[in-house]
Amino acid sequence: MIQAKQALLEALSEAIQEVSPGAAVPAAFESPKQAAHGDLAVTAAMQLAKPLKKNPREVAQSLVEALGRREAARRFVSAMEIAGPGFINLRLAPAAKQAVVAEVLQAGDRFGLQPPNGQRVLVEFVSANPTGPLHLGHARQAALGDALCHLFETQGFDVTREFYYNDAGVQIATLALSVQARIRGFKPGDAQWPAAAYNGDYIQDIADDFTAKKSVKADDRSFTASGDPDDLDGIRQFAVAYLRHEQDLDLQAFGLRFDNYFLESSLYRDRRVDATVERLVAAGKTYEEGGALWLRTTEYGDDKDRVMRKSDGTYTYFVPDVAYHVNKFERGFAKAINIQGSDHHGTVARVRAGLQAVDMGVPRGYPDYLLHKMVTVMKGGEEVKISKRAGSYVTLRDLIEWTSRDAVRFFLISRKADTEFVFDVDLARKQNDENPVFYVQYAHARICSVIQQHVDKGGDVSSLAGADLALLTAPSEAALMLELAGYPDVLAGAASGLAPHDVAFYLRDVASAFHSYYAAERFLVDDPQLTRARLALLAATRQVLKNALAVLGVSAPEKM
Repeated sequence: MIQAKQALLEALSEAIQEVSPGAAVPAAFESPKQAAHGDLAVTAAMQLAKPLKKNPREVAQSLVEALGRREAARRFVSAMEIAGPGFINLRLAPAAKQAVVAEVLQAGDRFGLQPPNGQRVLVEFVSANPTGPLHLGHARQAALGDALCHLFETQGFDVTREFYYNDAGVQIATLALSVQARIRGFKPGDAQWPAAAYNGDYIQDIADDFTAKKSVKADDRSFTASGDPDDLDGIRQFAVAYLRHEQDLDLQAFGLRFDNYFLESSLYRDRRVDATVERLVAAGKTYEEGGALWLRTTEYGDDKDRVMRKSDGTYTYFVPDVAYHVNKFERGFAKAINIQGSDHHGTVARVRAGLQAVDMGVPRGYPDYLLHKMVTVMKGGEEVKISKRAGSYVTLRDLIEWTSRDAVRFFLISRKADTEFVFDVDLARKQNDENPVFYVQYAHARICSVIQQHVDKGGDVSSLAGADLALLTAPSEAALMLELAGYPDVLAGAASGLAPHDVAFYLRDVASAFHSYYAAERFLVDDPQLTRARLALLAATRQVLKNALAVLGVSAPEKM
């Protein structure tokens, strides 16, 4: 069906040009809102009506006639109907729908993938400063970011996963003082305990290991403790390495690895912040007022100009962000995506304004942002706010230990990023259809079970691609095949729209279509040819479920 749809798109494009030469209306299909209306819908007539000064239904009739003269339409379309104000509904011939089974089985793991396009994209996400365990916001970023990286990989991009953090500054100084206080025997509540200190049990763990002169190794750094309670810089470096290692363990439990770690402090060490400010000053995009240096961000759509350098000589927080994104662009990433909490919304316009002001060819709208809202955890009908390990918040590892990696990944991707999400631990543990990840995985396992039953009875599944697919005529089969055929478009749309939740929605739709098929038909029937055809459809469904689950970083179990 993929080939049939492509041929029909080309035929539609030709028909549009025949009806309205030079028209800029693209050839595109939509899915009818009701299955009874057909398999594909065309809205081009309504877009062409105004420039042609004709009634949309009249234009639709002309398009139907022009499309009907094309070989692709004669071959793959069984009926074309005009509906409503000018919709054109196409009903595909059975052979067009059935073809997707062979296409999936032939492509296997590569079904839905596009060839390399020579483009690079950098996705920055999680980016947690090493001051404590990864929290729920980091967990949602991890799920969103890794799924988005997989999506861009399916579209042929060369993807780099980057983790940006700071190993210096106020937060890290507070971390070092917190550990030092623990080393000296103080604890939260004591008079000597720093007012802004971190209170979680993990601070005592760091202090104990530092005192024992242990070594710690993270993905991007390692350090050996001196054991000296007065060695504050050594405590700082050890604590950072320790917590980066802890974060690595969290990420490993989540099945995620980064390609690169970027230190905010390197922007100062390598004079990238100073160089960026100098470039902005030289471009005439700054001015001084009240002892501070301001950036003219209003010239680029911001609601007011922003302070870059305060009167005390220190830079505001968005300045290193601009320098960091200049660095991204200079590294050859013409496309960059940041995944951050919605509390970073205010930085978007400032960073983009700074990048335009440096006047080095950075595209408008660079970088792209995917902002997410908060996650609330419910357990036993009550909100969970405290983690013993972290001291004041639920961690990523808490969620994984309470449920599973698969449940955490699927749940955190199952809603649009810009909506608040309630993570129901009890629901994630359920082994029934109420649990969305179970519902999808069970579809895969159920198919594996049916195919194994066939093998156990002496059946051969090595040549299912050669099955007589014309035998697949049941309504539930047609519905399932249409779902399978939509997978490549789902991937393309989810990538371009930065919408990995679309893949989760799609998986539930495929699982629903399969479970309906399972309830409506028997697969291992007396007719060996029909059995073979139905098993071929099951094998294709299993492949698409596996491929789509992999995009979300979720496993496809064979037994449940």
